[in-house]
Amino acid sequence: MSSTAASPAGIDPRGPRFAAGITAALLLIAFVLSLIGVSTARDGASFAPIAQRALDPGFLLLVVIALLFLWAVAWPRTAPWGVVFRRSIRPRLSAPTELEDPRPPRFAQGVGLFVVSLGLVLHLFGVPWALPIAAAAAFIAAFLNAAFGFCLGCQLYLLLQRAGWVGRSAQAS
Repeated sequence: MSSTAASPAGIDPRGPRFAAGITAALLLIAFVLSLIGVSTARDGASFAPIAQRALDPGFLLLVVIALLFLWAVAWPRTAPWGVVFRRSIRPRLSAPTELEDPRPPRFAQGVGLFVVSLGLVLHLFGVPWALPIAAAAAFIAAFLNAAFGFCLGCQLYLLLQRAGWVGRSAQAS
């Protein structure tokens, strides 16, 4: 079991939901842009060179989103949406009724990074629908979190924690 000293400080659960709302909006735009790219690829550019696929607007926006996911995983205190929430939004709200463990939302950001990165790599290798599928999957997860407070990545973290694969051994280090 974990001790109180080893547990990280709690975070306002409205912060990750705020970030998920912005992320969902960006992912929806990336999804639409990636569909436009797929439709132009169907019109004869299906074997486009890597450079041409890398300049696709949907690809470029998903690269930015992947970098934002990476930032949130590696340096969560300085991630842009968290900073905006802490400095501009949270001071205008009442204090949260309860705080949540920051590890599940951070893990969820890593899942988002994995899904988007997989779509980016497969797109570069010429897999036709990889970009819109990855953008759609990440959008669905971000939207569920923003609109309903249901974090798929957090649920995955808790499932893996119950299985003993994450969380417990990381605290011992």
